[in-house]
Amino acid sequence: MIRNYLTLVFLCFNFISFAQKTKPYTLADTLRGSLTPERQWWDVQRYDITVKPDYDTKIIVGSNTITYKTLKEKSNTKMQIDLQNPLVIDSVIQSGKKLSFAKENGVWYIKTPKSKIKSTSKVVIFFSGKVHEAIKAPWDGGWIWTKDSLARPWMTVACQGLGASVWYPCKDHQSDEPNNGASLTMTVPDSLTAIANGRLEFKRSNNDGTTSYKWAVVNPISNYCIIPYIGKYVNFKETYKGEKGNLDLNYWVLDYNLEKAQKYMPKEVHNMLNAFEYWMGPYPFYEDGYQLIETSHTGMEHQSAVSYGNHYKPGYRGNDGSGTGWGMKWDFIIIHESGHEWFGNNITTNDLADMWVHEGFTNYSETLFVDYIFGKQAGDEYNAGTRKGIRNDRPIIPDYNVNAQGSGDMYSKAGNMLHAIRHGLDNDALFREVIRGLGKEFYHQTVDSKQIENYISKKLNFDYSKVYEQYLTTTQIPNFEFYFNEDKTKVLYRYSNCVSGFNLPLTLKNETDKVKIIPSDQWQSISLANDQKSLFDAASITKMYYINPVLETNIK
Repeated sequence: MIRNYLTLVFLCFNFISFAQKTKPYTLADTLRGSLTPERQWWDVQRYDITVKPDYDTKIIVGSNTITYKTLKEKSNTKMQIDLQNPLVIDSVIQSGKKLSFAKENGVWYIKTPKSKIKSTSKVVIFFSGKVHEAIKAPWDGGWIWTKDSLARPWMTVACQGLGASVWYPCKDHQSDEPNNGASLTMTVPDSLTAIANGRLEFKRSNNDGTTSYKWAVVNPISNYCIIPYIGKYVNFKETYKGEKGNLDLNYWVLDYNLEKAQKYMPKEVHNMLNAFEYWMGPYPFYEDGYQLIETSHTGMEHQSAVSYGNHYKPGYRGNDGSGTGWGMKWDFIIIHESGHEWFGNNITTNDLADMWVHEGFTNYSETLFVDYIFGKQAGDEYNAGTRKGIRNDRPIIPDYNVNAQGSGDMYSKAGNMLHAIRHGLDNDALFREVIRGLGKEFYHQTVDSKQIENYISKKLNFDYSKVYEQYLTTTQIPNFEFYFNEDKTKVLYRYSNCVSGFNLPLTLKNETDKVKIIPSDQWQSISLANDQKSLFDAASITKMYYINPVLETNIK
């Protein structure tokens, strides 16, 4: 039961399916997952999206004004746009003129006029149709049409993995975020309130029973993070005194949950910000503020508009995925999904294959949170407890350029890898400097895994490439084999069941003594002082490192 529960927990957050099997890649996979020639020549500068949903028919009508920069001379005049069935493009306008377009192999191609390199242009794409509906949100993804407990309309979207093109036309590739932000204008019945990312720019009555709300962010944002929230919302707000000054906090909840939310949410959010700004640096989007928005599904990391559906209870809907008890002392959804503001939203991977950077660091942010609030021992225990969710079913990093998602082990296995690096380093001040440094070095950028890997190695002055290879590209749990000489004055050790050259450093210590070693796949030895033999305790090593300690007893 615990394995099934943990599988459910780790599945729910970002559509990473443990059940996904290796399959032959198709042209559609390549068109979605790679930078085709029809994508390479232009760079998204801004999205300005409008949408009018019809709750009864589940039809949406809208447009997206895409501001783009021409990067290089085109070999053809086609622009690839992604928009998934059953939605259709109705028309395309540029500079007052209609452009021709066609659908081929599941994507749309717009015939655009030639433009000068570095010039900026706009194209307006009008679309409509019965939108793909999420049935088991957020697991399957899509537009969510539901009702609150008083049977009133309640709508939103969850689309990571499935892609933002499930509900609006865009360049649906993580590498290209709109450099200059985005806006979302929603036209909804007067009885409902519409919220989205960032700040409200206007609320306008249309004198026809509807009201339009325009929200906007000024920072770059991933396509899948731009999200509408529509329902019987009310708001309360406050100001957090953070590292970069005053941070606006806005809470949007269903009207009948206002009193409950006011008592519950701020403490959780303050603890989160205190811990994360300490460990990971300033909240990355002060300009857009932080919003926590109640939703019908469990939760998602939508930038500056975090989804919350954890029923105002600690743990993950009343459960502790670590099995240690520590996970029942804080709200999992608030902490985990907000952690993505640093890793996932601030730092975004170019390719879906490198999603461990989002999920591994955010999984580890839970450990850092527990460490900050409850102490280092609590953090160690929580981190080790999350291993219950590791399946070692397939590599964390799959194939590139085909929109492939790796194993769900990108959560707790990658988080345990980071914890092992920290323990081996045995220098929390330096480790914190590196974690915070990632946020500075790659601020508001899209990256490849190798950039993150190399940065950590460089800053810690140690080549961790074999550590990354072991945990991110294989399913093996390394063995740490060791034995003592006859008079127990020396210990011999090595790694096995690992990639060639695996060299995770180990620091073994107690209150009075410490040994630091760098095992390899070759036998090594060190001399031991009187009490140091006890440091080579299999149970203690297992608590600190995701390895399998093996005390050899038959070696002569």
